[in-house]
Amino acid sequence: MSMTVSAAVVREVGLPYPYAQSQPLCIEPVTVDGPGPDQVRVRMASAGLCHSDLNAMSGKRAKPIPAVAGHEGAGVVVAVGEDVTDLAVGDHVVMVFVAACGKCRACVAGRPALCATSWATRADGTLADGTKRFVDANGERLAHWSGISAFAEEIVVARRSVVRIDPDVPLLDAAVFGCAVVTGVGAVLNTARVRPGDVVAVTGLGGVGLSAVMGAVLAGAARIIALDTVPAKLELARELGATDTVDVRDPDAVERVLDLTDGGVDFSFEMAGVLPATRTAYRLVRRGGALVLASLPDPSAALEVPVAAFVSDEKRILGSYMGSAVPARDIPRYVELFRHGRLPVDRLRSQTLPLSRINEGFDRLARGEAVRDVIDFGLGG
Repeated sequence: MSMTVSAAVVREVGLPYPYAQSQPLCIEPVTVDGPGPDQVRVRMASAGLCHSDLNAMSGKRAKPIPAVAGHEGAGVVVAVGEDVTDLAVGDHVVMVFVAACGKCRACVAGRPALCATSWATRADGTLADGTKRFVDANGERLAHWSGISAFAEEIVVARRSVVRIDPDVPLLDAAVFGCAVVTGVGAVLNTARVRPGDVVAVTGLGGVGLSAVMGAVLAGAARIIALDTVPAKLELARELGATDTVDVRDPDAVERVLDLTDGGVDFSFEMAGVLPATRTAYRLVRRGGALVLASLPDPSAALEVPVAAFVSDEKRILGSYMGSAVPARDIPRYVELFRHGRLPVDRLRSQTLPLSRINEGFDRLARGEAVRDVIDFGLGG
């Protein structure tokens, strides 16, 4: 059964900052279809405001439009489609922005974040079955961002786009597990495989970067150096377990880290998504160490590095998409760590906002004021 809900729709990219004035996200009534085979309908409780959405709104990364935006969120299942037997109405779920097919070469190799089928449908703005489930007031079908479209009161997604979680996890905190946490913690534990005693640096302390700091604590890193330009984020990084903080506005920031670490870090995580941060993060890598890239910069950005260092210094550059995660395995693990106080992801939430103020939230994100502002749909929890 179809129903009408409020949603944040992007119809034009590249509108100027401040977004509270230009309104790139228009709050509109849209009709959402009932779930088809292998789909579920979810009443959204929360949705995180992520830099990936900001980059798409600004035109830096191509996304299909018009579309209902958003990809990070959590909610409650309100209907299941045919063939869905492992979820039930009332289940609490976290969104996953890659609906892995389970059959392609990447999926079979245990790397569902690189699923070829999901990448193709995401580029088209459809769900895994090639359909679009939102219709606007003029009868036009609206695209889905990342197969999710979290900025709507109710959504329909592929079964593989959600992971069930324990119902005692507050839904306002649960939103960040599907993007910030799985990406940041996963980059440390899955991609880099940081070991006890390793020395790491994290450049860029948004939701993903601070999740990487928490991941390094879990991994037993001996030294965790957090770098950013915002004093409040540096302070939060210390509270979450960073042993040292460095303001990258300091012209001697790199030298300070090299002095602290006797020549560089084992793993340097770049989480800011801008080329100056990438250059900084690379300069922190010691001989035999690795630069780990987990942010999404402008596609035209290019890093020039001395090729000889990859041989003589055995340096490496590792890409990490969605934390190299297996979401059905990793998200429940991270949720359990949260429940037992070892992964305090609730500290990432800067503030909650109603859907009507979503453009204000993206202004805060663009100014570097927010770690993770979260839309509260009023479902509770």
